[in-house]
Amino acid sequence: MLAFAPLHAAAGVAADAVTWLAGTLQPLTGGAATAAAIVVFTIAVRLLISPLTLAQVRGERRRAALAPQVRDLQRRHADDPARLQAELFGLYRSAGASPVAGCLPALLQAPFFLVMYRLFSTGEGSTGDGGTGAGGAGAGLLGEQLAGVPLGWHLSDGLAGAAGPLFGALLAALVALAWWSSRCARRAAAAGAATAAGTGPGATGGTQAGTQAGTQAGAAADGAVPAVLGRVLPLLPYLTVVAALVVPLAAVLYLVTTTAWTALEQAVLRRPQVRTGQPLDRNS
Repeated sequence: MLAFAPLHAAAGVAADAVTWLAGTLQPLTGGAATAAAIVVFTIAVRLLISPLTLAQVRGERRRAALAPQVRDLQRRHADDPARLQAELFGLYRSAGASPVAGCLPALLQAPFFLVMYRLFSTGEGSTGDGGTGAGGAGAGLLGEQLAGVPLGWHLSDGLAGAAGPLFGALLAALVALAWWSSRCARRAAAAGAATAAGTGPGATGGTQAGTQAGTQAGAAADGAVPAVLGRVLPLLPYLTVVAALVVPLAAVLYLVTTTAWTALEQAVLRRPQVRTGQPLDRNS
C-alpha cells in the first residue's frame, strides 16, 4: 500500500507506543493486552489534545454570548453589507471570538485522528503492516486477538464464534453513542435557531445549550448557517456506525473509545451555561 511518508512515520511511532502499552498491560489483561492498549492509547491522545478542544469550546461560548450584539448590528446595518462586515469584525476581535480562530483547534486535531484511524484500520507502521489472511490476521498489530477474534477481522469475514457477540456489543455501543450525539446536536440546532430569532435563552441571559454542534449554534446566531445544515448535522454521528461495518476490529475499538470520549466532552465541557449579565470574560 502506498503511503504518504510523514503519515507512515507517525503511524510507526503510534504503533511502537501501542506495542509498548500492550507489553505493559500484558500481566493485567493477558491475551486482550493489545486491545486494551488501543483503548488506553486512544484515551491518552484525546487527553493530549484536550486543550485544543477546550479552546474550541471557549470560542463557541464567546460567539454565542455575542449573539444579541450581532443581531443589533445586523438590524442597524441591514442595508450596508460592507459596514456590517466591518462592525462584526471589530466586535469579534474586541471579544477575542473570531469565527475563523474558532475553527483552528478542530483543524489542529485532524492529523491526530488521521494517524490513529490509519494505524488501527490498516495496521500501517506495525510489524507486518497487518499481515495477510482472513481479516488481515497475520503478523503485526492486526494479528493480535480479542476474545479469540483477530484485531484485523472485518464484519464481512463472518460472525462465527465470538465474532458475532463481540461485534454486536461494539456496534450497539456505537449506535447508543451516535443517538446521544445526534440528540445533543438537535438540541443545539433548536437553541441556535431560537437565539438567532432573539427568543431563546441566549437572548435573555438564561442558559446556553451546548453540544458537539456548539459551533453550529454560535454560527446560527450570526444568521450564517442554512436551515438544511441543522437537519444534516444530527445525522453525522451515525457515520461512525457505517464506518464500523467496513473497518477491522481494531478500528472499531478505536471508534467506540474516541466516540465515547467525545460524548463525555459534550456532557462536561458543553453543558448548559448560566449567564448572569456580566461582561464577557475572554478567559471563559
